[in-house]
Amino acid sequence: MSGGSARSDILARVRYASAGAPGESVRAAREALGRAPSAPSPAGNTLTDFIVNVMANHGTVACAADRTGTVKAVAAYLYDHFKSQRLVAGSDARLAALPWRDGGVLPRFGALEEGEKVALSYARVGVAETGAIVTFTGKATPAANNLLAEHHIVLLDCDDVVDTLEDAWDRVNPALDKEGRPRGLNFIAGPSSTADIEGRLVYGAHGPRAWHVIVIGERAEQALQQAQQLRPQ
Repeated sequence: MSGGSARSDILARVRYASAGAPGESVRAAREALGRAPSAPSPAGNTLTDFIVNVMANHGTVACAADRTGTVKAVAAYLYDHFKSQRLVAGSDARLAALPWRDGGVLPRFGALEEGEKVALSYARVGVAETGAIVTFTGKATPAANNLLAEHHIVLLDCDDVVDTLEDAWDRVNPALDKEGRPRGLNFIAGPSSTADIEGRLVYGAHGPRAWHVIVIGERAEQALQQAQQLRPQ
């Protein structure tokens, strides 16, 4: 049986088995499946695992203990790469509340426009097993800032890092119930890449070519040091 035929046969069996079944029965059957095993843990520590996997995904990581340190970390990245103080940020209340003057950063709040190279987002969740971050997109948090900037900087609180994708959905779903559904949900795990060009992996082909995560919290510095020791050479 071909792959396509096998898939059609399986889906047909699923539809037949669930046809007319009460919602509770379907939910019970789904929960009985349990969860798939998570990926191996490089460090045995959620925050360190997240940072290790961000670096494995060709992202870069910095840390900050507090809001002032966060602004200074953003400023350091901008200066190192562009000798500039400017970037674009979504109209996220957490971004607007940062003490930008402490780092001399000049954010423009809104959607990325032509010629602007750096965008800043605030992640809702980080996923240790994949090194991904989760963002909600909408009028105040444009998807263009996540997907079209040459350099994408992401802020993430230590307490918002979870172990698995299933844990991430456990965080996301209550937020959707409370806030309503956003226009989009992005799981981002590194800069853009493609292997369509002569079979070679190329970064930045159709989106950000650099992805920088700033982890915020008192535990961030120690986790970053541990991750750097574990990073494959």
